[in-house]
Amino acid sequence: MASREIRSPPWRRKSGKAILSYGARQIALTALRLWRKEKRFADSIISGLSAKAALTPSDRAFALELFYGVLRNLTLLDFWVSCLRASRVESDLRDILRLGLYQLLLLKTAQHAAVHETVELAPKRQRTIINAMLRAATRQRSDLLARAWAQPLFVRTSHPQFLVERWLQHFGLEHAEKLCEWNNLPAPVYARVNLLRIDRTEFLRTYPESRPLPDNSNFMEVNSLPSGALERGHCYIQDPSTAIACQLLDPKPGERILDACAAPGGKTGYVAQLMENAGTIVACDRDSERLQILKENMARLSVGNVRILRHDWTHGHVPSEIASVALFDRILIDAPCSNTGVMRRRVDLRWRLRRIDFVRMQQRQIEIVRRLIPLLKLNGALVYSTCSLEPEENEEVVRCILAETPVLRLEAQRHSQPFRDGFDGAYAAKLIRTA
Repeated sequence: MASREIRSPPWRRKSGKAILSYGARQIALTALRLWRKEKRFADSIISGLSAKAALTPSDRAFALELFYGVLRNLTLLDFWVSCLRASRVESDLRDILRLGLYQLLLLKTAQHAAVHETVELAPKRQRTIINAMLRAATRQRSDLLARAWAQPLFVRTSHPQFLVERWLQHFGLEHAEKLCEWNNLPAPVYARVNLLRIDRTEFLRTYPESRPLPDNSNFMEVNSLPSGALERGHCYIQDPSTAIACQLLDPKPGERILDACAAPGGKTGYVAQLMENAGTIVACDRDSERLQILKENMARLSVGNVRILRHDWTHGHVPSEIASVALFDRILIDAPCSNTGVMRRRVDLRWRLRRIDFVRMQQRQIEIVRRLIPLLKLNGALVYSTCSLEPEENEEVVRCILAETPVLRLEAQRHSQPFRDGFDGAYAAKLIRTA
C-alpha cells in the first residue's frame, strides 16, 4: 500500500506543469523509498522530486535537510529503532521512523510537529505503533543519546564498518573520528573566480557576500550558489582542494596540454586560466552527456583554447585527433576513483562503496596512466590526481607506474586531508619524463 503511494503520488496541474501536492516530509519520505528501492543516486532523486513539487523555498530546504540528514545517519537511526522495538520493523515503516527520529533526536524539531506530522505520513494501520515509538523516543531522549555515544565509531557516525576500519588503520583514531564527523556536516560552497572574465577586485565588488580564502585568494566561500555569477561565467563552483592538481601541473601559455578525464570541466577551466587562454588544451571524457556539460561550462567560462573530444582511455587506440596534437608538454589525469575524499558532498556514496572497489579502481587507474605515458614529450610533466583518500588509488598507483616505467621520476606529491586542511580530500603526484 505504501509502495503504491510512491509509484502513484498525488499530482495536480498548474500552468501546464505537473506539480506534487506533497509537503516537505512527504517529499523526503518518497525520496528515501525511491533511493532504497531503485538504487538511484540521491542527488538525482531529490532534485527531480523537488523540481516537480509545489514547495516554498523553506519547505524545499527542509525536504533536503530531512532526506540528506537521514542518509547521513542511517546506521545510528536504525540503532535507535532497534532500541525502541526488539521485533523486526518492515522497510516502509522503518523509513517513516527514521524521519521521525532524525527530527526528534538530531534535528531537534519541536516535539509536537515532529511526532504529529510524521505519524500523518503513515497508513492508518501503522499510525498507532509509530506514534507510540516516537513518543517513547521523546521520553527516553537522554538515554538514547547516551547509548548511541557508547557505540562503536561506525555506528554513531553511520559509516560502513569496513571503511571506518580502514581509516582507523591509515589515520589513527583521532583523525578517523574527525573524518567521519566531517562527512556528516553540510558541505560549504566554494567558488573559483574565473579570471578569464573578471578580476578578483571586481568580483568582490560585484558579489560582496563572497569571502576570499586567506591562503588561496582565487577561491571564495559563499553562503549559497551564486546563480548570477555562475550564469555570467564569473566563477565556477569548486572546492579549493581541486587546485592542487592544477598547481602541480603548472601549465604555461602556449603549451599543449592533455586533460585526459576532463568532464565536467572544473580543472580544465582552471588550467585554461593559468595558460591565459593561450596554447592548446585537448579535453577528453568517455561520457557523451558529461562532455556536453563540459562544452557548456567552457563556453560560459570563455575558455577559448580547448578542443573537446570523446574518448575512453581503457578502450581502443588513441584517436587521430589526439595523436596529431601529441606529444604534449603536460598531461593531467584526474582519474576516476572511489571519491572517498568528497563523501561529505555525495551523501549516499558511503552506502554504495564495497571493499573490492579500491582494487578495482586501482586497476583501471593504472591502465589509464599506461595509455597516456607515450603521449608525453621528453621533460614533460604528467600529473595524476584523485579525490580519494585511499592509498590503493593514490601512492600505490604511482609506485606501480614508477616501478614499471623507468623513464618517469616522481617530482612532487601533495595531499588534501579534510581533518587537517579543512577542505575536501584530494591527492596529486607530478611525474617527469626523463628519457
